[in-house]
Amino acid sequence: MGDMANLLNTNRAGSGVEKNSMTRLLLISGLVVVVDQITKAAVVRTLVLHETIPVINGFFNLTHILNPGGAFGLFAENSQALRKFLFLFVSTIVAGVVFWMYQKTPREYRWFSWALALIFGGALGNLIDRFRYGKVVDFLDFYLGGCHWPAFNLADSAITMGMTVFLCHILFNRLPDL
Repeated sequence: MGDMANLLNTNRAGSGVEKNSMTRLLLISGLVVVVDQITKAAVVRTLVLHETIPVINGFFNLTHILNPGGAFGLFAENSQALRKFLFLFVSTIVAGVVFWMYQKTPREYRWFSWALALIFGGALGNLIDRFRYGKVVDFLDFYLGGCHWPAFNLADSAITMGMTVFLCHILFNRLPDL
């Protein structure tokens, strides 16, 4: 009977290695989406567009911004129809690829699967904004003197953390066989 169970596990996993549970993806991505959407709703509800609340003078503000572009405002000057198609299409493709990679990642690649779940949750959080507003709500505004980092949100932070871990896996040749 034990041999049959091993055979079933090998066939189910594809390479004899147990794949990541969907529970981790749902918990991490779900938490990212929920916290991201709650913070964005609080900003939209309490700050008028472009209103700023200083949090740490000379370093950090909360500023309500609607970003029509991508990261760092890329494509913000293009037509709304082009931006909507491009960002909805690209976001959907990226989310699909990340979901596929997550499913194929062996369980022992815990940090890698966490990274994918963060990227997936962040992509979904910003995708929700694109469907709701046609733009992304940004509000975290860091600066030193006159040098401002582009405003961002918690979904962007999750994507950045996930991509950092993802890139470390690439740099140190620790990618799983997908």
